Amino acid sequence: MKKRLAAVRLFFRETDKLLFFSCIAASLFGLLMVYSATRCDRDPGELVSRDFLTMLIAVFLGIAMCLVISYFNYEVFTRYWLIIGGVCILALLLLFPFGSAPSSRPDARTWLDFGVFSIQPSEFVKIGFIVTFSVHLERLRDKLNRFWSIAQLGIHALVPTALVMLTGDMGSAVIFLIIAVIMLFIGGVHWGYFLGGFALLCAAVPLVWTFVFSSIQKERFLALIYPELYPSVIYQQQNGMNAIGSGGITGQGLFQGAYTQAGVVPESQNDFIFTAIGEELGFVGCLVALGLLCLISVRLILIGRKSRERSTNLICCGMAAMIISQTVINVGMCLMLMPVIGITLPFFSAGGSSNLSVYLGIGLALSIYRHNCDQGAVNIRVYDSLKDAQ
Repeated sequence: MKKRLAAVRLFFRETDKLLFFSCIAASLFGLLMVYSATRCDRDPGELVSRDFLTMLIAVFLGIAMCLVISYFNYEVFTRYWLIIGGVCILALLLLFPFGSAPSSRPDARTWLDFGVFSIQPSEFVKIGFIVTFSVHLERLRDKLNRFWSIAQLGIHALVPTALVMLTGDMGSAVIFLIIAVIMLFIGGVHWGYFLGGFALLCAAVPLVWTFVFSSIQKERFLALIYPELYPSVIYQQQNGMNAIGSGGITGQGLFQGAYTQAGVVPESQNDFIFTAIGEELGFVGCLVALGLLCLISVRLILIGRKSRERSTNLICCGMAAMIISQTVINVGMCLMLMPVIGITLPFFSAGGSSNLSVYLGIGLALSIYRHNCDQGAVNIRVYDSLKDAQ
């Protein structure tokens, strides 16, 4: 019994508690706001909405899987990076014959429906992509800035980006590109390649606009410039802005937001959860939410910098890039600075796939902290206690 207790103490002492509990705090905050945003959607007799229940299950399952993953050495995952990459591509390919689309987005076949539950493969593929891309970068380290190496990495990044784009998931496609660019920059790719890539991206814009974007996606861009011409398209963002503005400094009060409780802002529990925070908890609540996400991201970067391998640094920075980019785009959508492209706010938005996948990534970062970071004299004291217990 003493050995088991000592082992548990060792496990938690070697866990990055700041990162772990920051994530839990963010999820609890998110659950509270999702509960508030979905109170008007409950069926008679229901205590909580389906969205809240799904998120609650995903968070608890995600935390459990996070701890399990953190126990194993991260090398278990990086060693089989090709298999992980293959599974990720297969999951995206299954969307074409079997994917289903939400009623609000019939053009986006982004979900696999299993009857009892549905999953969005792109959310999990983000984590798989971070792992595989980091290992690929490390393997090309000695010849990184050769053209063929950059070409390989470009293909690696463009394959999942193109697949999710073709399924109608423009938001995830953007996130894949941002993660790839940031990881390439941290990996040491010469700045000239970034200039070349930017030039190609600019040249591809007319082609993407003409042949890739659906009519709905085009309208969402145009609605930001000509809102009077697309009142039904900009409706969600305008009401979201009104909700945030009505919150002021301290908000109208939890469960008291007029827009949120009336369900006036579509998807206020999901992509537009930031509007519910702004309306009911005000500027202060928004700062707390963004502060938690900033703390999590900074902690991930610091774990990466402390790690003894470049690949693990890239994994942690890739996770931070995912959280930061999704936060910036999500808040930008809510503030009418960017078009609506279906990006969730990590830890805060409802959704089983998004919440579960982000905890898988956090578990990997905790594994890196446990097995690859210098943790000073903490382990010495713990190992002494283990010896005494024996």
